[in-house]
Amino acid sequence: MTFEVAKQKCEEYGQEHVLRYYNELSSTEQEALLTQIEQTDMSILEKCKNMEELVKKGEISPLAAMELDEIETNKESFTAIGIKAIQDGKIAAVLLAGGMGTRLGSDDPKGMYNIGETKDLYIFECLVNNLMDVVKQTGTWIHFFIMTSDKNNDATIKFLTEHEFFGYKAEYIHFFKQEMAAATDYSGKIYLEEKGKLSTSPNGNGGWFVSMKNAGLLEVVKREGIEWLNIFAVDNVLQRIADPCFIGATLARNCVVGAKVVRKNAPDEKVGVMCLEDGRPSIVEYYELTEELMNAKDTKGDPAYNFGVILNYLFNEKALEGLLDGSLPLHIVEKKIPYLNEAGELVKPEEPNGYKYENLVLDMIHQLDTCLPYEVVREREFAPIKNKTGVDSVESAKALLKQNGVVL
Repeated sequence: MTFEVAKQKCEEYGQEHVLRYYNELSSTEQEALLTQIEQTDMSILEKCKNMEELVKKGEISPLAAMELDEIETNKESFTAIGIKAIQDGKIAAVLLAGGMGTRLGSDDPKGMYNIGETKDLYIFECLVNNLMDVVKQTGTWIHFFIMTSDKNNDATIKFLTEHEFFGYKAEYIHFFKQEMAAATDYSGKIYLEEKGKLSTSPNGNGGWFVSMKNAGLLEVVKREGIEWLNIFAVDNVLQRIADPCFIGATLARNCVVGAKVVRKNAPDEKVGVMCLEDGRPSIVEYYELTEELMNAKDTKGDPAYNFGVILNYLFNEKALEGLLDGSLPLHIVEKKIPYLNEAGELVKPEEPNGYKYENLVLDMIHQLDTCLPYEVVREREFAPIKNKTGVDSVESAKALLKQNGVVL
């Protein structure tokens, strides 16, 4: 993109200020800024002017989960269906690993965090070990896509390469970077974080599929005959990945999405719960649950909104292609955003000062027709590492790993 074309684009969206330091930059910095302007979707910034329209929820009603007893009854047949799908090359795994270990006191990518006690055991290693269990069970290597971010891409690839992917076959591993979205002040003006760099943030956990597409990886998906993508978050070290029984249940119920869920440990537990919204599958976030919804009962007398999502989903790839038309709703999140002030000095605000723009997985689910909430045993499949100590922490995850026979 030339300077003139960039200027024209910025003027169209009222963002001319991002070029104010252009003449102070080196030629390399100028080129990087022009590239960033070219790649930034500035049309989304208008939406912060109509925020009320973006956050409206439809009518919420319960969505029944497939519970443990039904899964156990059908375990053999579901597992057989899942194993066949894996052996036929129809399943791939997608790890969302764009985050950093900041809340754990680390400057490294979160997956590089070492939770070992008597030996090294990294978060990435735990996840690869879990996927390897299925490789051994099925005798089939599964294509493994790893989403990084601008901040952690190089460190992630270097770390995993140096550790020889913890025994996973390199030819089945594919890296791609998450797309970034501009961060703005309250009027929709893009912040600069450096004189030659727009302030950006990852485009949310619902941005993984468009990021895969833009990296050219849907070509791999098509070439290899992959039909289902099991996406999962980096921080749950106990989760089962490409789980044959889960895959088989989703396929047997003719659903285009499967969602692993756990029974909530309290009505107000801070997890999103599966539901129907205006008759379509959806997720209602914990902060959106009213007292009425929290206390609602199903026909068995159990809480009607009792199953929390753990960010482990199986998506039909063809169904996802229908969402690439930009129809996903945009979530606008108030955040503290470092920025250059009028004097060109970097300011790190102590209070929120603007918006970040995200797509979320829950909207991908809501745009599709059918979803199977699939219950898993919390103590066997849910050990998230979000904090160093306390709830959902390194401490609690270590205890659960030991409980499940993992040597630390």
